[in-house]
Amino acid sequence: MPSSPLNRRTFILIGATAAVAAGAGTPVATAATSPSAPAGTPTPVRIADDKATPATRALFAYLRRQQGKGILFGHQHDLTYGFTFTTPDGKASDTRAAVGDYPAVFGWDTLILDGDERPGVEDGSEAENIAALSRCIRQGDARGGINTLSAHMPNFVTGKNFYDTTGRVVSQILPGGAKHADFNAFLDRIAKAVKGARRSDGTAIPVIFRPFHENNGAWFWWGAGHTTSGEFIELFRYTVEYLRDTRGVHNLLYAYSPNSSLGGDPTGYLRTYPGDRFVDILGYDSYDEAAGPTPWLDGLVRDLAMVVRLANERGKVPAFTEFGESGTEVRNPQWFTQLLQAVKADPQARQVTYMPTWANFGGTKRAYVPYPGHALLPDFVAFHQDPYTLFAADLRGVFSARTTAVRNGPLMHLVTPTDRQRVTASKTTVRVRVTPARASRVTYSVNGGRARPLRLDADGFYSGDWSIDSTLRKNGSATLTVCARVDGETLTDSAVVLLGEAAPLPAGWIDDFEGYAGDDVALSEAYTHLNSHTLTLSPDHKSSGSYGLAYAYDFTGAEFTGMGRSVVADWSAFTSLALWLQGDGSANVGALEIVADGVQFQYRFPLADTDGQEIRTPFSEFQPAPWDTAHAGAALDAARLAKVTAFNLYLGHGSDGATKGVVYVDNIRAE
Repeated sequence: MPSSPLNRRTFILIGATAAVAAGAGTPVATAATSPSAPAGTPTPVRIADDKATPATRALFAYLRRQQGKGILFGHQHDLTYGFTFTTPDGKASDTRAAVGDYPAVFGWDTLILDGDERPGVEDGSEAENIAALSRCIRQGDARGGINTLSAHMPNFVTGKNFYDTTGRVVSQILPGGAKHADFNAFLDRIAKAVKGARRSDGTAIPVIFRPFHENNGAWFWWGAGHTTSGEFIELFRYTVEYLRDTRGVHNLLYAYSPNSSLGGDPTGYLRTYPGDRFVDILGYDSYDEAAGPTPWLDGLVRDLAMVVRLANERGKVPAFTEFGESGTEVRNPQWFTQLLQAVKADPQARQVTYMPTWANFGGTKRAYVPYPGHALLPDFVAFHQDPYTLFAADLRGVFSARTTAVRNGPLMHLVTPTDRQRVTASKTTVRVRVTPARASRVTYSVNGGRARPLRLDADGFYSGDWSIDSTLRKNGSATLTVCARVDGETLTDSAVVLLGEAAPLPAGWIDDFEGYAGDDVALSEAYTHLNSHTLTLSPDHKSSGSYGLAYAYDFTGAEFTGMGRSVVADWSAFTSLALWLQGDGSANVGALEIVADGVQFQYRFPLADTDGQEIRTPFSEFQPAPWDTAHAGAALDAARLAKVTAFNLYLGHGSDGATKGVVYVDNIRAE
């Protein structure tokens, strides 16, 4: 869904002029078709669930075949919300009202299960809302389309919605966490709804499940800055294994979908990739919130081409999993056709298989699909008429391919503790999952020491207690390695575990860069990342202590870059923001941003000075972001400073500025 404004629209903010993650898996180049196979031979497919139903395997094979032949258009809640109808009947649709056809892809959300979206009912029973989601899937299938399911899950710690990022939720819902049972109960409802979505002949309807989307952004509790990459990877893996292996759901394909913009860099995309064994569809979300179409389109095409390349390398399906024009008014009457032409013009980007837009919630909400009388309707009609776009009536043979599943071999992964997890207690539980076979022996060792056995427990993990002695805890970190012996083969996985309490920062401090045990990955995990840059600890460029921050930017693929972190604090007692900064002598520019009471306040500064100096900026000099006309003239006063939620540091490509460089920062704090 469209995010909150944070970390979007960014470089208008500051006035610009114009390694695969650990555990990501080995690329698999298995195609959905075998050109050398005799006619009539079933197509081998390699997917996350090698026990998937024939129709689910056929859907995967269809999407792989479809690459480069046309893009399927999709719409969220097409049959349940709209501007052209008030009462859903399973047939009324804004898309049909606009072009006389249904979308090829129907999107639904787990919010239906909580009664927060139609046809779920707020006071409805659990069974009623499960049945409502099953009914949506059946209706999409009956209209001739493919079903997808996104998951805006509640905050399991606070009980609030998905935008509530407090509570370090992911760590609490992983195995061993205080809210793990609540998370399982939520997955149980998903399983019942998906398994209950059947055709009249009893066949389970395939669904593309897309959990934890846009996780590289900061607006959801599963997003960057609120969890680590290791935690996210294990959460995604656990979700797949629980639905597939524990609940026996075999009509799902699994989609992974970070958000824009990535500058075409696969490193950022793969930072939280759960691995080839857990993902079928490589997706990507992006909304046009820029002042003009060209910069957004350029970045979009670059990123989609990158996603397609990664998908082809791994035998996955590439998809543009969420898109839309998010301006408050129509700014470009040819928006749909210009988007389509830009994607079609790139030989790789054009291979994305489907592109759903968001819901038409009606009333005063944004219309992502134009309806009769809407200014974008003529362009949307032209978009529909283009032979490269496919709607429901254009689909042929989606579920008919004869396929055979490539059996998945043994896999082992360390579930807890996760990579770069901080363990403060003197004891923690090591959990390992081995699928699909059973292991004859599973062990763990610390820093290459003696192997200690793990035993199969009632929850299906090989587990055991790791007692952490005080000497090891004083070292600040340790490498935990697990090994499993399966069918004569030894499988291994490992994680760096941070030990002991991190030294607390004084009130008002954002970072002094001393609390990462000298570990660059731990540093990077603490921040959100927008566009291409690298964060490392610098022992040579600092204001005090052992380390400063080296912020290396790269404007090759984008005109700006940004880092940020959640800061839930009351700063009403402070009057200014201070930091130590050493610029790189370039003509580029930077911007400090404080998000307070929902408003983004910014202060611009040059990067020309190379000596290293303290910068102290009174809060009175921060101004609302120029695009935020609703808060024009707002002041960063004590009332708003009492509600600080985030800090961001942006760098932007100025006129004649360097394309690459390094800026050093230290001791960021309110004073």
